[in-house]
Amino acid sequence: MNKQQQKWFYLTVLSIVWGSSFILMKKALLGVSPIQLGALRMIFTALFLLSVAFPSIKKIKKKHWQYIVYTALVGTFIPGFLFAFAITSIDSAVVSILNSLTPFNTLIFGTLVFGFTFKKSQLYGILIGLVGTLILILEGADVNPHQNYWFALLIIIASVGYAFNANIVKKYLHDLDALAITTGNFLLLIVPAIIVLSFTDFFVTFDVKNEVLMHSLGYLAILSVVGTGVAKTIYNKLVHISDPVFSSSVTYLIPIVAIFWGVLDGEKLSLIQVLGGLIILLGVYFVNKKK
Repeated sequence: MNKQQQKWFYLTVLSIVWGSSFILMKKALLGVSPIQLGALRMIFTALFLLSVAFPSIKKIKKKHWQYIVYTALVGTFIPGFLFAFAITSIDSAVVSILNSLTPFNTLIFGTLVFGFTFKKSQLYGILIGLVGTLILILEGADVNPHQNYWFALLIIIASVGYAFNANIVKKYLHDLDALAITTGNFLLLIVPAIIVLSFTDFFVTFDVKNEVLMHSLGYLAILSVVGTGVAKTIYNKLVHISDPVFSSSVTYLIPIVAIFWGVLDGEKLSLIQVLGGLIILLGVYFVNKKK
């Protein structure tokens, strides 16, 4: 498989895995709180990675650790909690579409902060995508008045974090193995995650006889191992062999999978929201246009 084929293969796998993550979070939240979900997801992922990939830590040099810390915070720790809270108030399918802002933010901050080039067509793509996002949020507030669309801001903030993560990996961690980056991230996060979890009532109320809780932990285990540990390693590899904007474009394919799961779970989308999603996809066409 050549590099071009690898890029599209990784992009497809990530879209399926991450597209399924939103419904897994929604199901997990039936038995745990948003803070517990965020913390447990990091703990489960860390335990998995440290058990199968701990030797990769040796590849991390002193010069890398500063950027490993940055990517752990903005690419995993903060977004993990933001998404957990957002899904408590907005349908998972809509959250996945809002996450499509990531390539726009990757381009914007890649240019302003990291010195990457910026094409006029990409500017058009950013503006088109923002229009689609605005339509999605405003229409969602009408279609689902019981949902609090102010929580959409949490997804936007998370997408900025993902944007910084992709650019940092490309510019400062390009010479480091993808698995080492991911394992290093979660080595740093396991202790803060345990501390956060200890401030909730999880350890006090934990009961193996609680079927709802155990089902939630099952969803969390899948989400952590496949949707976070394996997927983030693949994503870091994708950034290495392509570029930050192409890699973050996976967020435009994710909604296709997420909407499928959401509809099966009884979520509703209006035609105008679908239009908003299509406008966002048009935006990514311009963002990724070569000429």
